[in-house]
Amino acid sequence: MTDQIPRRTACFPISVVQELTSLSARQIRYYEQQGLIFPKRNEGNQRLFSLNDIDRCAEIKKLIDQGLNIAGVKTVLSARKQLEQAKVQSSNSIVRNQDMTKLQRYINESKG
Repeated sequence: MTDQIPRRTACFPISVVQELTSLSARQIRYYEQQGLIFPKRNEGNQRLFSLNDIDRCAEIKKLIDQGLNIAGVKTVLSARKQLEQAKVQSSNSIVRNQDMTKLQRYINESKG
């Protein structure tokens, strides 16, 4: 067993998120309502947050503190997500191209 909690494991109640981010429970619930965060729920329907969720709340707070409204925050977060997806696709494409180059080299060598 590792000494660290996986970042995606939902195990923190809203009170911990409030303490770590200086956000109110109302703000956190509003971010959820707006589709900016997606905390899990336990059997008692209590919100449980992961470390990733806490980071996301802090990021949202920072953007709002910089003067963005919720629509602006959504735009920034969406753009960041698209950029990350493009990076992954580009990386996958590079790997596929390298694999194709190796395959072509192997084919050429086996003909010779």
